[in-house]
This record gives sequence, structure tokens and C-alpha cells, in this order.
Amino acid sequence: MAANRRPTLADVAREVGVSAKTVSRVLNEDGPVSVQTREQVLAAVAALGFQPNLMARNMRVGGPDTTIGLVVPDLGNPFFGAVARGIEDSVHERGLTLLMGSSADDADRERALTAKFLARRVSILIVVPSVGADHSHLKAQRTAGLPVVFLDRPGVGLSTDIIVSSNREGAQGGVAHLIAHGHRRVGFVGDLPVRLYTRRERLAGYRAALQEADIPYDRSLVASAHDQRGAEAETARLLDLADPPTALFAGNNIMALGIVAELARSKRKEVAVVAFDDVSLAEALEPALTVVAQDPEEIGRSAVATALARLDGDRSRARTITVPTRLIVRGSGEQPAPTP
Repeated sequence: MAANRRPTLADVAREVGVSAKTVSRVLNEDGPVSVQTREQVLAAVAALGFQPNLMARNMRVGGPDTTIGLVVPDLGNPFFGAVARGIEDSVHERGLTLLMGSSADDADRERALTAKFLARRVSILIVVPSVGADHSHLKAQRTAGLPVVFLDRPGVGLSTDIIVSSNREGAQGGVAHLIAHGHRRVGFVGDLPVRLYTRRERLAGYRAALQEADIPYDRSLVASAHDQRGAEAETARLLDLADPPTALFAGNNIMALGIVAELARSKRKEVAVVAFDDVSLAEALEPALTVVAQDPEEIGRSAVATALARLDGDRSRARTITVPTRLIVRGSGEQPAPTP
């Protein structure tokens, strides 16, 4: 079998020395097959990384499907919706269709969803890795020529292409912006789990901005939350400190919504805010929300461009592509620090 071609039913049959019909009987559990032959077929399937094609009724045996599988942690997050839009716009001309599913940031659920996509013989697999997931199970498919791209975060156990935002640099710039307006007590509200790649990178950027300004890192100013309600509670806790922050940096768009809601509830308009990720109606807030904006559609387009290049024969080493962020100044991040 050619090194860059995905294995087919015929390849499995050739490996074992039986007919394709016999392999089909084993995989579909349809018809008499000896125990020894069954074991040999299943061993060859595992060794070659062959995935049965659920769409085979409408396609020739072993042919690829015309779909792209996208696994994201949360279908409700506007960021991933924009990523999907970028992907769809990019694959339209190639006649490919996007299939999308949510892992809920659960490693087992991610693997199960990935297996379903592989069973359909998707042409491209794009995954936002879950925390704790091991992606070594994709090695056979990757070696056989399936383009696999990790998006937003690196995966574990598989060397493949990765598309990420400039998380650390963007966060550092956003916090430096607050410091430039006189703030020395800057709080950080990040998402959970704390091992999450994007959270770690953005916290590192936060700390780098403090260090650059000779401001000591204060662990009491760092908060974590699962969702918007948790971010509201953590914001209230930070504001109740004996020496509260005069500015807050939100680690993502969900945290930003919690911060803004709590500041509005407590009528604390003097607290400056910069958020990582843009949010819907950010300009309608009072004051309008200053953000470090990612470019999710460009992330999606970059993932597709990289995967299509692989599909067209690019066999160069796996690479990481970083999509720049940009600071959008709207008012909330320009609130001056109060006079001591």
C-alpha cells in the first residue's frame, strides 16, 4: 500500500490473503467466517488503521467521503461558531461539507465523536482537543494520509498541524494597556480547568505584562470560573478584597460577560476592563468593552488551507500556525486608575 494513501477494504483483504467479501463479512458480522480468519482480519484492520465506510452504499469501496469532521468543546460558544463559518466558506469551492459535533470538553466524548467521523471516512478531521485527551489513537489514520488539524489548542500524543491564536502576546498587550492607564492592581478572571492551554498562555501573558512593569504578581488577584455565573461570583469576591483591583482582565468572552454583569449590578463603572475575545454587543455596553480580539474565521480558514494542502500531497513536517490578535479600544479599558 502506498505510504500516503488511506487503507481500503481491498488492502485489508490483500494483507490477510482473503477476498474483500470475506473482510466485509467479518466487519459486518454477516455470514460464516472461521474464528482464525476473523482474528486475522481484525488484526489487519487494526494494523493498517482501516475504518469501515458507513457511506459505502453510495460510493465505491474505499473511496473518501466529501465531508470534514469538526470537533469543538461547545457549540454554544460564538467563537467556535465563527471558526466553523470560516471553515465552511473555505471548503465550499472544493465541494466539501462540514460535519460538526461537541465534545463538551470531555476526552472520552471527544474520542467517541472522532471515531464516528472516522467511520464516515471524512476527508479532513479538525479537532479542538479536550483537556486530558490522548490523540495517539489517530496515528494510523494520520500516517495513512488523513489530514488531522488541531485547532485553538495543541493535542497530545500526535505530531500534526496546529492552528492557534497569539494567546500569550495578546493577553500581555491587553494587560499592558491597563497598566498604561495607571492601574497597578489588575485582576485576572480565567476559565477552568487551569490546565487548559489557552488559559495557561493568557495567564502567562498577564504575568509577563506585570513583570515588564515591575508590578509584583499577587495570587489573590487571580480568579477562575466555569461559566458566566461563576465569573460574576469571582468578580464580586475580587471587588470585596481589602485592596481590590482597579482593573480586570477577562480570560475569554464568557468570563467577560460575567465581569460586565457583576460590575453593572454593583454599579462599579470605575473599574477598567479588557477582555480576551470579542463579545456580542460589546459596543452597546456602557462603557463599551475594550477587547483583545481573536480572528476565529481566519483560524478556520488557516485550518482548512493547511488540511487541503495535506490532502493535495504536502508531506512536509507538521507545523504550528499562530493567528495574530488585535487590541480594539472602545472605552472600558481606558478608564484611568483612581488617584491614591
